[in-house]
Amino acid sequence: MANFDLLKALIQPAQTKIVLLVMDGLGGLPRPEDDRTELEAAHTPNMDRLAREGCLGQHYPVGIGVTGGSGPGHLGLFGYDPLKYEIGRGVLEAVGIGFHVTERDVCARGNFCTLDAQGNITDRRAGRIPTEVCERLVQKINDARIIVGDGVEVFVKPVQDYRFVVVLRGDGLSGQIDDTDPQRTGVPPLPAQARDATSRHTADLFNRWIAQATAVIRDEHPANGLTLRGFAKEPGLPKYKDVYGLRAGAIAIYPMYRGVAALVGMDRIAHHAHTVQEEFEVAARVWNDYDFLFIHVKYTDSRGEDGNFEAKKAVIEEVDAALPTLLALRPDVLIITGDHSTPSQLRSHSWHPVPLLLWAPATARRDGNTHFGERACARGGLGTFQAQDIMPLALAHALRLGKFGA
Repeated sequence: MANFDLLKALIQPAQTKIVLLVMDGLGGLPRPEDDRTELEAAHTPNMDRLAREGCLGQHYPVGIGVTGGSGPGHLGLFGYDPLKYEIGRGVLEAVGIGFHVTERDVCARGNFCTLDAQGNITDRRAGRIPTEVCERLVQKINDARIIVGDGVEVFVKPVQDYRFVVVLRGDGLSGQIDDTDPQRTGVPPLPAQARDATSRHTADLFNRWIAQATAVIRDEHPANGLTLRGFAKEPGLPKYKDVYGLRAGAIAIYPMYRGVAALVGMDRIAHHAHTVQEEFEVAARVWNDYDFLFIHVKYTDSRGEDGNFEAKKAVIEEVDAALPTLLALRPDVLIITGDHSTPSQLRSHSWHPVPLLLWAPATARRDGNTHFGERACARGGLGTFQAQDIMPLALAHALRLGKFGA
């Protein structure tokens, strides 16, 4: 991971601006018909120009051969070792929607799902119900006033689409609990299972809540069941301002990504953007307020998980078409990458290294590549490295790191 003590000693003031543009699940695999990945097949004249003017590489978000989730993937991009700073998705979702997480809380991310008559999952995302349906279901559960134990408060909040958050607040709670989502269909949800003795009581409390909440929505369709994942407490991460000396802001449509950004000390920038173009317009609005902007694009990952090669390619092309708005702001350093690979052929996250483009007009060495794609990145001048090294690289190119030693 980035050596925080070293970086603190080397940080120097500068007026430069850094943008980290993350296309979630960017990496792919070549399709048989033309031997090209989604990124390689996409029409990306703007990214290709940046590739010619910058340099390419690829990174491992967690480690070689390790398939990482979005939380660990983003921690790596932000310079934190995801093996040291393990964060459950529940906290990310809760913080992302602005819920104030205390030290007495255990948070879990929830998915509404579809169950058949035997109680087996037929759709893990309940047909991707819209947010307004999620809000209605959460209200129905809250109206039931579920009680799980004396002195334990229960908070249930809608997030987006089929996602919600459950928070238990009380003394002595612990979050070492396995997910109840079996990650496949044709089987029932799993019980909340404690990983250690100190979490058994908390797991029992969650199981009581699951049983009662499921009974409340059993007659709904298609969302007549639920699963929980990412049980966690607030981790207390070092903050961007302290480590990197940066005023950092996050522009993300999905709450979870606002959550992980907030946990490392970035401002959650309020906006009503629904498209990439609108996100870049938000960046223009707040440009003078920040030294560092993290901009997140979700649907590269979603379309990869759907197994839709053409739709994922189209999202990449949408980002490329909007890039002139971002480039007009004249960032000193622009990094374009992903938090993990999500090949549409696999319909899931994967362990493959993630392509990365570094554009820094004043400082980057051109490596002779002319196209932003996986194979070009594999032979790029930056080489293959751990994601935790991206932030020191960005700071160096932004002239924000002084010399080490005499």
